This record gives sequence, C-alpha cells and structure tokens, in this order.
Amino acid sequence: MAGSSHGHTPAAWTGVIIAFIGFCVSGAFMVMAQPVGFWAGMALVVIGGIVGWVMSAMGLGQPKDTHEKFQEALADSQATAAAKG
Repeated sequence: MAGSSHGHTPAAWTGVIIAFIGFCVSGAFMVMAQPVGFWAGMALVVIGGIVGWVMSAMGLGQPKDTHEKFQEALADSQATAAAKG
C-alpha cells in the first residue's frame, strides 16, 4: 500500500487526527471515571470518520482507480525487470 500512496491525502490525515484526539479524550476520561467525557471522546472518533468521508467525497481523498493504476504499473515494471534479467 505504501507504493500507492494509500492514506496520504488531506481527508485521511484530517479524519485520523480527529479520531486520535477522540481516543485520547476517551482514554483520559475513562481513567478519571467520567462516563460523559468518555462518550464525548467516542463521539469525536465517529466525527473523525464522518469528516474524513465528507472530505473524500469533496475530492480531497484518493481517487478510486488509483489502486488499479498502481497494480498495472507494478505488473509492467515486474515484467520489464523479468525481461532484462
């Protein structure tokens, strides 16, 4: 996946950062035994997913055909390498 830039988009980074903050908030409030804060953090996790999805729908995510193009380029390069060696 690293070769196909999987997740290297503004939509992915924003969604993951918001979800990470939500997990941190939930963890802190769980230790403090505050259920309301815990559930507020879990709501942030869900909001992170929604924000990432909306940003992706707005065109800030990875195009759907990127993985197929990467697979084709990988197959071509492997065929070229096999022909040379």
